[in-house]
Amino acid sequence: MSLLTPGDERLYLRLLGLAGFASMASMRIGDPMLVVLGEEFQVSTGEASGVVSVFAVVYGLMQLFYGPLGERFGKLRVVSLAVAACALFSAITALSVNLPMLLLMRGFMGAAAAGIIPLSMAWVGDQVPYERRQETLAKLMSATVIGMMVGLWFGGFAADTLGWRSAFVLLAVMFAWPAVLLWRARQKSTAPTSGQAPSLIDSIRLTGQLLVMPRVRWVLGVTATEGALVFGAMAFMPTHLHQQFGLSVVAAGSVMMLYGVGGLLYSQMARRWLAWLGERGLVRAGAAMVVVGLLVLAWGSGVWLGMLACLMTGLGFYMLHNTLQVQATQMAPAARGTAVTLFACSLFFGQSTGVLLMAQSVDIGWLPYALSLSAAGVAVLGLSIMRLVGKH
Repeated sequence: MSLLTPGDERLYLRLLGLAGFASMASMRIGDPMLVVLGEEFQVSTGEASGVVSVFAVVYGLMQLFYGPLGERFGKLRVVSLAVAACALFSAITALSVNLPMLLLMRGFMGAAAAGIIPLSMAWVGDQVPYERRQETLAKLMSATVIGMMVGLWFGGFAADTLGWRSAFVLLAVMFAWPAVLLWRARQKSTAPTSGQAPSLIDSIRLTGQLLVMPRVRWVLGVTATEGALVFGAMAFMPTHLHQQFGLSVVAAGSVMMLYGVGGLLYSQMARRWLAWLGERGLVRAGAAMVVVGLLVLAWGSGVWLGMLACLMTGLGFYMLHNTLQVQATQMAPAARGTAVTLFACSLFFGQSTGVLLMAQSVDIGWLPYALSLSAAGVAVLGLSIMRLVGKH
C-alpha cells in the first residue's frame, strides 16, 4: 500500500470522482438517443443500439489490458492518460457523418473510458483499509451516479433540442477538465512511483492464476450475469418510456434520472444501509427492488408508476452492485488492479450481451416480455449472491 498524505488522498478522490462522472456520462449518454439516431441514419432502434453495445464490448475487452497497464505504470498515471484520450475521442465523435463512423468513435471512447472507473476502484483498494472501503467506494460511486444522471438527461435533451452532436462536445469539455487537473496534481505530488513492473508474460500468467481461483470465478460470473440482466434492460428503459408511456425523448431521459437518484440514496447512506441490513440484507433488499421495478416498468401504465419504478430499480441495483464491488476489491488483494479490471471486464461483457439480446426484442415489440425475463433472472441471481456472499 503506497503512502499518501490525507490531503493527497482527498485530492485524488475528488479528481477521480470528476473523471468517473464524465466516464459514466459518456457510457449512458447514448441510451435516450436511440430513437433519434435511428431516424437520422434511417435504421431501426435495435440497429441504432450499437452505439450502446459497441461501447460496452470494447470497454469490457480493454479491461484485459488496463489491469496489467495499471500494475506496470501506476494506476493514477494510466487513469490520467485515459481521461485525456476520452476528451479527444469525444470531440471527434461529434463530427461523425454516418452511423459506421459514430459506431467506430463510440468504440474508441469505450476503449479509453475503460481505464478510468475500474482502476480508480483498484486505487481505492490500495489506499483505503477494508473497514472504510465500502463507504469510500460509495462516495466515489456517487460521482459516477451523478454522471449517469447527467448523461441520461442531457443525451435526451440534446437529441430533442440542440442536436445529438452537442452532447459529445460537452463530453469533450467534461473530460478535458479532470485530465488537466490530474496531470497538474501528479506533477506536484510527492507520492512514490511504481516499482519494477511485471512483464507482459507475467501479467498474462497472473490473469490465468486469478481465473483458476474459485472465489474469483464466482465473483466474475455473477457480475457478468448482473450486467446482462440489469444494464441490458437499462439501455432500453428510455425507449420503453417513450413508446409505452408516451413520453418525449427528453422527458424519458429525465425520468431515467430517477434511476440515478436511487443510486445516490444508496451512496449517501451507505454506512447506514450496511449497519441496518448487513451485506446479505443489502443483496436481498436490492434484488427485490430491482425485480419489482422492472416488472412495473414492463407492464405498468402512468408516468408516476414509471418514475417510481426507475427510482426503485436504481436503489436496488446499487445495493446489489456495490456489495459485489467490495468483493471484487478483496478477491485477490495481491493483484488488485488486475482483479478489479477483470471484474469490470465481466460486467461490461455481460452488459453488451444483454444489450444485443434486448435489441432483438425491441424491433419485434417484445420488450415488456424481455424486461420480465430480466426481473426473473435478477430474483434468481439475488438468491445465489445472498447465499454465497457471507461465506467470502
